[in-house]
Amino acid sequence: MLDLCLLGCGGSMPVPGRCLTSLIVSYNGRKLLIDCGEGTQLSLKISGWKMKNIDVILFTHFHADHIAGLPGLLLTIANSGRTEPVSIMGPRGLSEVINGLRVIAPVLPYDVNLIELCGNGSYHRKIGNFNINVLSVDHGVPCFAYSLDVFRNRKFDREKAVENGVPKIFWSRLQRGETVKDENHLYISDMVLGCRRPGLKVSYCTDSRPTESLIKFVQNSDVFVCEGMYGDDKNISKAVKYKHMLFSEAASIAKNAKVKELWLTHFSPSMSDPYLYLKDVKEIFENTIIGKDRYVKSLNFDLG
Repeated sequence: MLDLCLLGCGGSMPVPGRCLTSLIVSYNGRKLLIDCGEGTQLSLKISGWKMKNIDVILFTHFHADHIAGLPGLLLTIANSGRTEPVSIMGPRGLSEVINGLRVIAPVLPYDVNLIELCGNGSYHRKIGNFNINVLSVDHGVPCFAYSLDVFRNRKFDREKAVENGVPKIFWSRLQRGETVKDENHLYISDMVLGCRRPGLKVSYCTDSRPTESLIKFVQNSDVFVCEGMYGDDKNISKAVKYKHMLFSEAASIAKNAKVKELWLTHFSPSMSDPYLYLKDVKEIFENTIIGKDRYVKSLNFDLG
């Protein structure tokens, strides 16, 4: 099971009832956080999500509404008794930004591992429990979209193992993914495992203009969390100027990428009621949700 919580859904500045955009993901008891603006800790406390086991923090970019909450979070994690390292990943400039913020959080009982991704393009990193894909997107500063893949274990296939002449003594080791050599024979896990099964995929993008590469990147996501800075299509000139998205543009990406569910977030402070635009967006992509602070969902593997 993969648990998600949209901790905040505001962009630019927090407003009453709307913390700044951040997402936390929990899998097998470990947590990953994307962005950490003002209000992140408050939402974590209100929703009851523990901070001690946040292993990874990903930053899309270094505008204040996405990162200013980090020093306090690092200190709270420290006060929880954590001693394991915390990994922080983000675009070029990460070291300078994090070290600057840590002037007010200089002493921590755990190491902070910085993973700075320089240049454009796409990346893949595995950190602990998390398989992380990264894509450069179109904003005014270096900025990334992220997707998380949760792979599903393949079932043991007894008939296949017997057909391939695999001794029973090796079955459990091969099922764990090991390779076994016995005299003149080499046995691999494919000899005892069934077909690959669909896993889970969660994608997250703020802030960016729509791009073809983003459509491909979020393809078939179970949940696509995407910025919707402006609900009214009349704000297209602002969206282009400041490199943000309209609700309708996010919905078009979701439709073309065949995602299962779209969560809109990162709303402009001037947009008091995002629900006013939901009907029009649903005409583009039906399974659209207007994000709200502390919106929670659990994802499970499909049966089979």
